Amino acid sequence: MKKKVMFISSVGGHLTQLLQLKELFDEYDYKIVTEKTKITEKMRDEHDMSYLLYGARNYPVRYIFKFIANFFKSVFLFLQYRPDCIITTGAHTAVPMCYIAKLFGKKIIFIESFAKTSSPNLSGKLVYPIADLFIVQWESMLKYYPKAVYGGSIY
Repeated sequence: MKKKVMFISSVGGHLTQLLQLKELFDEYDYKIVTEKTKITEKMRDEHDMSYLLYGARNYPVRYIFKFIANFFKSVFLFLQYRPDCIITTGAHTAVPMCYIAKLFGKKIIFIESFAKTSSPNLSGKLVYPIADLFIVQWESMLKYYPKAVYGGSIY
């Protein structure tokens, strides 16, 4: 029986980076979780997908309500799928799922964004303390995440 792995990220560059790991999809019983957009809805033809609400942070009041809704949806998705491991490239969409998984004793693998070369992002700072494996794509990021592993670029 294959291990269940949930790949989760926000849309855009984070999802693009996550999809670079597609070679792993054949090795695991996998599900991709991301925000629902016209583009990600089309991905359902090729992948087992679940969706969270799209929540741009440039509308703070709306974002708070969407973040709360996504938290509860994340609990539901986690309990429905019951993954053995979470692999994420961030950002805000993935943080609640990582904490939910950690509460259930599951493994968390966080891959810091390729775009982050000289400063950490918020999701990385939030997940770093609970990650079982934290991977940075630039050696310069090891000064912010000393227990991280330098993995090089996933592109």
